[in-house]
Amino acid sequence: MKFLVRKAPENFIRTVNDEISSLLNRHFDSYFPEAAYWEDMDKFSMPVEISDKGKDYEVKAELPGVKKEDLDIDIDKNYIVINAKKEEEKEEDEKSYKKSEFRYGEFSRTVYFPDEIDVDKTEAKLEHGVLKVHAPKRFAEKDAKKKLSVK
Repeated sequence: MKFLVRKAPENFIRTVNDEISSLLNRHFDSYFPEAAYWEDMDKFSMPVEISDKGKDYEVKAELPGVKKEDLDIDIDKNYIVINAKKEEEKEEDEKSYKKSEFRYGEFSRTVYFPDEIDVDKTEAKLEHGVLKVHAPKRFAEKDAKKKLSVK
């Protein structure tokens, strides 16, 4: 007895497209191995949230698995540069992964502010894989009003 299974055309087209894409990727990856690296760079980026709280800015950056000692933060009056490093944990017995989507290495993110920040009062704290940077705005001191004499 034979069974006939009806497949929707969109599934067939999707399946053929996936197979062709997979075949082409495997073929061209041998010639251009760095292409796969650049294709996945967005997965290795540092997601951030930037909030304007009125008198200050708050920046939150997701850094799961990054240790405090592997962070380097540079600040200037209009921006913050967050540099992080995540190293693969060394184990005694070698593992043979079929697939690993964990990311290791160094990465960086620059956050620009429309207003100047007070570099001396900016603070950072790493908690539960989230870096929180509190950056107070620097307000220009207002000059006292004065009369200008005309000569």
